Amino acid sequence: MSDINHLFSMAGKRVLVTGASSGLGRHFARTLARAGARIAVGARRTDRLQTLVEEIRSDGGEAIALALDVSSRKSVIACLDALNDQFGGLDVVVNNAGVSDTKAALDYTDDDWDNILQTNLKGAWMVAQEGARRMVKNGGGSIINVTSILSSRVTAGVGPYCAAKAGLAHLTRSLALELARYGVRVNSLAPGYVMTEINRELLESDVGEKLKKRIPARKFCEVQDLDGALLLLASNAGRAMTGSEIVVDNGHACSGL
Repeated sequence: MSDINHLFSMAGKRVLVTGASSGLGRHFARTLARAGARIAVGARRTDRLQTLVEEIRSDGGEAIALALDVSSRKSVIACLDALNDQFGGLDVVVNNAGVSDTKAALDYTDDDWDNILQTNLKGAWMVAQEGARRMVKNGGGSIINVTSILSSRVTAGVGPYCAAKAGLAHLTRSLALELARYGVRVNSLAPGYVMTEINRELLESDVGEKLKKRIPARKFCEVQDLDGALLLLASNAGRAMTGSEIVVDNGHACSGL
């Protein structure tokens, strides 16, 4: 029974969460800290990171804030080196940093494309690659790439984002294949529409009501709905899982809409 009770424990695990200054990343960091992990939160907006760190510490957790621009390999390496200096190693990466935009396909510029792909795909690649190099030396670990239901379906206005998330989903499987022999698991977590501080106003508007009608459950996900899947992929509960994608979307991907 004791093994079952501790199956999802993150006690002592050293975790990096990227894009942690708001939204899903912020929630992921707090969830993993409550499960016992030692958390490094990374983002460009370090002022907001410090507030998050103080909240985690006030809850009895351990956390540090690290400046991180995932579009720069130099920044990624510096962040991971600082994490290693503080924690002595890395066990889990939650590759969450991402950006998006909404425009008609014919209105996107090359700069728009480069910005979205640089952050959502190349940035995730660099964090996963540099994180995996450290995990291989430490005997293993878990990388969780946050994709989207748009990694396997499309909607209008977000072409570059769809392309980036589809690429990240396929990259997840490729990395899983190569890194399994080193004890490094690579999986993806694919949310549907999730209520966060960034999009709550939109999702609670008339536009949001129309979106909601496309979802079989007729409701959006809340951030806490992702906790079970996150902990499964991060903890020993998912130790035999690699190359998998877990979809959390209230059935949206099944609807075909």
